[in-house]
Parts: sequence; structure tokens; C-alpha cells
Amino acid sequence: MRIAFHEHLDALTRSIGDMCGLAGTAMHQATQALLDADIVLAETVISDHQNFVNQAAQAESDAFTLLALQAPVAADLRAVFSSLQNVADVDRMGALARHVAQTTRRRHPSHAIPDDVDTYFAQMGRIAVNIGHDAKDVVLSGDPDKAAQLDHDDDAMDEIHRHLFTILLDPQWPHPAATAVDVTRRYRSRRHSAKPLLRTVRRPRRDNRPPGHLPSHRHPNRLTDAHRADGSVAR
Repeated sequence: MRIAFHEHLDALTRSIGDMCGLAGTAMHQATQALLDADIVLAETVISDHQNFVNQAAQAESDAFTLLALQAPVAADLRAVFSSLQNVADVDRMGALARHVAQTTRRRHPSHAIPDDVDTYFAQMGRIAVNIGHDAKDVVLSGDPDKAAQLDHDDDAMDEIHRHLFTILLDPQWPHPAATAVDVTRRYRSRRHSAKPLLRTVRRPRRDNRPPGHLPSHRHPNRLTDAHRADGSVAR
């Protein structure tokens, strides 16, 4: 019974890893469509999203089947619930990619992003894609190097965020306030596209350890200097 349970749980983990990769690909295509005002590519992202939704629904169904038929306990139960949360987070990134593509469709044939900030959006798009593919590797293999790279990518995204807002708040910026609001909304979609996958790789695995032991100063499970060797917490 336990062997069958872990085989099904491993299959569910592989499915979530594949979804991470698909979400990264979708964000890459959505970014290109946004920057190039490519309506054909935008429509491709929008139409392909249903396949992503179907895969997420199947993964959720598989997780509930494990709960119903295998009666997991303790760590195994936590692993299944973590998988359900991971499915929801990866699905959210896919939905954000579709949202970016829909923005391109609404603004076509015009560009949704001004030329003087499109470089920053291209950088954020590349980072989001890297996070998607690295998250897949971490989910499937627990690669600690890829896990560490995810944290660096998250910091790089934050740095672009700060610099972009410096540009938007510059009194010499030649665009109207409405454009600044629009750029901010597009940025928030791009920024939040990475967060779900970061949550996915930071959740505990079946052995109660985070995949890849992500060495983030923001990691909720990481021991800090405040924790003494005897397990107590410094005040």
C-alpha cells in the first residue's frame, strides 16, 4: 500500500514539475507577444491555456484520489496537501501569462508598453521564464544549485522593480499618468508571475525538507543564528 502511494505521489510531483515548465514557456511567449505586439502569438498563449487548465485539474483530481483511496497520515498527508497548493500556485502563473497575452490582444495593433521601458519588461520576462524552468528542475530533482538560483532571480526581479519605479516617478518622463498606471499594472502581473513558483519550491517535500534546501534569508523553514544548537530560540 505504501509503495503504491509513493509511486502515485511521485507521478503527481512529476506532473507539477511539467506544469512549472509549461508555465515558464507560456510566460516567455506572452512576453514576446507583449513586446512585439504580436497578436498571433498572443492568441496562441490564450488558446493553449485551456490545455494548462486541464492538466491542473487532472493533477488536483489525482491528489484528491490519493487522499480518498490511500488514507495518508503524518508526513505523507502534508506532502499531498503541499502538492494541492503547488498545483494552485503553478496554475496561477499560467493564468498570469494568459492575462499578459490578453493585454496584447486588447491593445493590438498598438504596443501596450512604451519603448523606453520595454527593455525592463524583457528582462523580467527572461527572469520569469528562468524561474519556471528552474522550478521544474527543483521540483523534480531537488537540485540545490537551481534552488539557490531561484532566490537570486527573485532578488533580480525586485531590483528591476525598484529601478522601473524610479523611471515612472521621474518628472521628466514623457508619458501621461495613464500610461504610468498601465505600465505599473503590467509590471505587477509580471512580478507576481514569479511568486507562485517560488512558493512551490519552498514548500516541504515528503521528507519535510524544502526542495533543494533553498538558502533564502526569507525562507520560512531556514534555521537562523537565533536558533541555538540545543533547539531553543534566542530571545
